[in-house]
Amino acid sequence: MDMMTISEVSKQLQISTRMLRYYEKTGLIESRRIPGYSYRVYDETALRQLRQIMVLRKLRIPVKQIAVILQDETQRRTLDILQENLAQLEEEIQAMAALRSVLNILVSRLDENIRKKADPEILKDGELVEMIHMLKPPKTTLKEEVSMGDLMKAEKALEAKMDIRIVYLPPATVASYCCVRENPEDEAGAQIYAFIRENNLPVLKPDFRLYGFNNPSPGPGESIYGYEFWATIPEDMEVRAPFVKKRFAGGLYAAHCIKMGDFHEWATFVEALQKSEEYEPDWREPEGMGGCLEEELNIYNNIQDPSRRGADQLDLLTPIKKRGSV
Repeated sequence: MDMMTISEVSKQLQISTRMLRYYEKTGLIESRRIPGYSYRVYDETALRQLRQIMVLRKLRIPVKQIAVILQDETQRRTLDILQENLAQLEEEIQAMAALRSVLNILVSRLDENIRKKADPEILKDGELVEMIHMLKPPKTTLKEEVSMGDLMKAEKALEAKMDIRIVYLPPATVASYCCVRENPEDEAGAQIYAFIRENNLPVLKPDFRLYGFNNPSPGPGESIYGYEFWATIPEDMEVRAPFVKKRFAGGLYAAHCIKMGDFHEWATFVEALQKSEEYEPDWREPEGMGGCLEEELNIYNNIQDPSRRGADQLDLLTPIKKRGSV
């Protein structure tokens, strides 16, 4: 049976090595070890599952539901899951169709007002609400065959409209822990979570935050890389090895929220920033990801129940500056 390394799979299926590691961490796929060979490899079974996962993710099926689908021998639960997601999508389609209809009416009315130099008020009080209620959702059709290329175009179109916020991260003192190994996020996460609990950080510093980033980032085909966590702490707090006390300078960042595991959105996020007319990336320390960070948004609750992390949300954070500034 032919085996493929993580870099070969990444290149052939156009998926990042980080996503592969995440899918393996969550139990969706499994890699194998070959005696005397330093890299993990994937067999045909893993590749077949990975292709299924990629299609389901492009259909916006959550990772937890994909795990159920892959283990559903009768396919009954799979049918329920797909029907639930289809129903949600139909609601979104109807809502968007209603908005489009109202916007078309507003555009037509405004155009007519301009030409006739009429009353600039487009809609009278209460008229817009009544108009929306009167709209009928259009009938929708679903093509029987949709290519992988169609799914990728749809996915890119959705990601192109991603929500990007401009935020200021305040300077902070942090406790740092860095781990270098295969899948270092697990070990680093366990250590920083233990540190937070042992020092009762939610009580000691109720506004504490948790950032993470690759350090160093993995090279092509490399299975060993580093991941570093920063937990913000009081300035006068003592930190003992293996943790290191550091100072985070803070600054201006662009933020985009993702569901845990959707790390492929990093590329689209940075690409969108590079096209911005107002801001541009401001690569800086820490060098592991050019100053980019990942922040766990529900860390306060997750400390109480770590099992929640798999369905958590993250902010992708890229340091930025005004375009053209020094």
